[in-house]
Amino acid sequence: MTERVREILSGYGSDNPGTLANLARLMNHGRLAGRFVILPVDQGFEHGPARSFAPNAPGYDPRYHFELALAAGCNAYAAPLGFLEAGAAEFAGEIPLILKLNNSDSLYGGNDPCPAITASVDDALRLGCSAIGFTIYPASAARNEMYGQIRALAEEAKRKGLAVVVWSYPRGSGISKEGETAIDVVAYAAQIACQLGAHVVKVKPPTAHIEQAAAKKVYEKERIPIATLAERVRHVVQSAFNGRRIVIFSGGEAKDTAAIFEEVRAIRDGGGFGRSSAATPSSGRGARRSSSCAR
Repeated sequence: MTERVREILSGYGSDNPGTLANLARLMNHGRLAGRFVILPVDQGFEHGPARSFAPNAPGYDPRYHFELALAAGCNAYAAPLGFLEAGAAEFAGEIPLILKLNNSDSLYGGNDPCPAITASVDDALRLGCSAIGFTIYPASAARNEMYGQIRALAEEAKRKGLAVVVWSYPRGSGISKEGETAIDVVAYAAQIACQLGAHVVKVKPPTAHIEQAAAKKVYEKERIPIATLAERVRHVVQSAFNGRRIVIFSGGEAKDTAAIFEEVRAIRDGGGFGRSSAATPSSGRGARRSSSCAR
């Protein structure tokens, strides 16, 4: 175990040896010890199979994503129950797994997302996972229900030795579309996830927009630096218990190679632990790119 990994683990003093071992397993796997590059594949549930996999037809096969995460040197592969069940035995022990315990579909509209619980902590244990994953939507009218769900699930997961990864994506009637990635809102979302007991927090890369009028006054008075992405990442990491929780950033919309490199360097320079990956329609090169440039 590297000193960097030991340093990160020192921030989780309340956790049992099983949970700490799984956190270490997540950080030590792949090409970037002490960093995090996760391949999350919940798009089939969230957006439907054609929208998700038709541009890259091998993606219809759940085993493809295990292979992609391994080839890309990712730290972990995260997916809903069905995808993990379809490959967990074949790839047992080859890559740490994160079971997403809640999911939404796009067949019903509305401004306030409220995901369904689609798997359990015991499912994660049965499949040999290192962690559970859970999405919360701060600013949704249903946010308090999600907060209560993850509190109970996190308690059970930690008791059984699993790590907890929270996707914290502000969305809903409480904020504007631009506000979903506003620096004050993303930093707030990271803080909420940490307060709910997350070991690892995943948020979107923040923009320089400030959504809340009350927050804007503070940002201006205290002259909080947010001009560059690296500065904004640094502020989000600071908001996650002053860097004592692991913060990773989503890949967002599709980008060309130069933009991917630029974004990942900014995450690195701002003290972020890593980034999620996604396959490009061609052959998964996007995952390999983001893995290789997060050094």
